Amino acid sequence: MKFTETKLKGAYIIDLEKREDSRGFFARTFCADEFARVGLKGQWVQGNMSLSKTKYTLRGMHYQTGGAEEAKLIRCTRGSIWDTIIDLRKNSATYCQYISVELTSDNYTMLYVPEGFAHGFITLEDNIEVSYQVSQFFTPGKEKGIRWNDPLFGIKWPSFSPILSEKDAEHPDFEA
Repeated sequence: MKFTETKLKGAYIIDLEKREDSRGFFARTFCADEFARVGLKGQWVQGNMSLSKTKYTLRGMHYQTGGAEEAKLIRCTRGSIWDTIIDLRKNSATYCQYISVELTSDNYTMLYVPEGFAHGFITLEDNIEVSYQVSQFFTPGKEKGIRWNDPLFGIKWPSFSPILSEKDAEHPDFEA
């Protein structure tokens, strides 16, 4: 795997190192030793996936608090998404900054999100599957959300009228 740190310290884009032949390729999507060498958490306690049926479905911006903060390893396994993370670590030099990365089933790119970040994505086509591993079990009452178009962040989404769940539509602006 090739680890490229983003402008948000601790957040990495991970590209697979494919070993190709006439049959196709083989690549690791996770190796505890390689993650440890870069200083990343690799103790996944839960694996999740989502299916979004319609283009421009937006899921986010979600984060956890109160000891339930989680690292995530995200990969789009069917189709394409515009994945976005926001640094919510108050002591970070990039506090309240975000990045967006296109993850597709064709580019095999993954995004590692450290603890203390909000995360969300918007689908770029119909019938999208996203798979992700998390370092903490889901803890009811510890999850929070930020309005997807909070002007504090100025996120440039591919759509100005995404499809949202009722819960995501009701997230408040962030109080920095």
